[in-house]
Amino acid sequence: MAAERTPGRVWIIWAAGVFAYAVAVFHRQSLGVAGIEAGARLGIGATGLSMLAMLQLLVYAAMQIPVGILVDRLGSKRMLLIGAGVMGCGQLVFALSGGLLDAIGGRVLVGCGDAMTFISVIRLVNIWFPARRNPLIVQLTGLLGQLGAIASAVPLIQGLHRYGWTPTFLTAAALGGLSLVLVAAVLRESRPVSGTTERPRLREAWAEPGTRLGMWTHAATQSSSAAFLLLWGYPFLVEGQGLAPATAGVLLTTLTMLGIVCGPVLGYLAGRFPFHRSRMVLIVICSTAAAWTAVLLWPGRAPLWLLFVLVAVLAWNGPGSMIGFDYARTLNPAARIGMATGIVNGGGFTATMSVIALIGIALDLRGGTDLAAYRWALAVQYPLWILGAVQVLRYRGKARRLIALLDQDLGEGLGKVGGADQAALGAQPAQ
Repeated sequence: MAAERTPGRVWIIWAAGVFAYAVAVFHRQSLGVAGIEAGARLGIGATGLSMLAMLQLLVYAAMQIPVGILVDRLGSKRMLLIGAGVMGCGQLVFALSGGLLDAIGGRVLVGCGDAMTFISVIRLVNIWFPARRNPLIVQLTGLLGQLGAIASAVPLIQGLHRYGWTPTFLTAAALGGLSLVLVAAVLRESRPVSGTTERPRLREAWAEPGTRLGMWTHAATQSSSAAFLLLWGYPFLVEGQGLAPATAGVLLTTLTMLGIVCGPVLGYLAGRFPFHRSRMVLIVICSTAAAWTAVLLWPGRAPLWLLFVLVAVLAWNGPGSMIGFDYARTLNPAARIGMATGIVNGGGFTATMSVIALIGIALDLRGGTDLAAYRWALAVQYPLWILGAVQVLRYRGKARRLIALLDQDLGEGLGKVGGADQAALGAQPAQ
């Protein structure tokens, strides 16, 4: 179906969706580089900051399944328009906030609008691109969306230092308005797919081993870099490691830029060696744990080169988490792709939210934000890495057994997984 459409139109529609997602990422991560200023403006400590970010992510995670239902009913364009408007309002409230309650309201609105964006863009990819190209386009969507993270790093830091809180976040709200106008003018989509009722699709999507494999992949690979970018990376680098704010901003930007480079590489490797996808996921988890161990155990403040190694390793987290969506897509029929995507995405951000909250609580329990306190606080990530690796191995085995049954009748199996091509299905058993 996608091959019958004008190629230029397809890419323009996709580009509009990617821009909307990049703006959503900008809004999502704007608190990360404003953490120190937010603490001073709102009069809150580390736990208060982490709770502020956690509430935003809690709303995001909680909205994933409802958004999965609504995007099937209303379509991607309407959901992207609503999301852009809600996020813009959230940044407006945050810009004018003078107390904690106002700030909470702003971040909750940002999380709500953000939740409507990624699933809607993924649905566009499923509609407009053939199954064989879907994994690559999803990977590129996630990576290009991270351009919003670049805009939320150095430029936002400079804006806060030069113009102050309110003008900077009013500009962020205006960016949301630009996204709304672009989506309204450019984006087109097919009629929403009708199917069975939502309740059975939800149960069936959750029961699929591929959905849970994708969820744990997303949770274990995304959480560390997301927590680093969303809130704790900048304070850790400035307060814990003693870096200048500009240097910390450069490292955050470097993480995002390297992620854009790593994504196509990992996408190529996953396509070239499909029998080793879960091994790639496990390598991402183990290398992340190893890099953090080196930084946290370094006597005194870590040298700049080691911090660069850390962000270079964290750059693989985002691309690694995208493999989770491929698992969900391959083992779910088209009628519940949105639901399965919501489960995978929600699981990943629930893990991120938990890490952010636990780091803040640990810092306050230690009674400071010095290097020793950050070392103990950042160690809360280890249990999640261990649990995630165990669950990836567990559900990989279940997915293999399911595919072995489907492979007994390949044609029937292709129908059940909703259009996955023969090569993708044949690659799935060994993950």
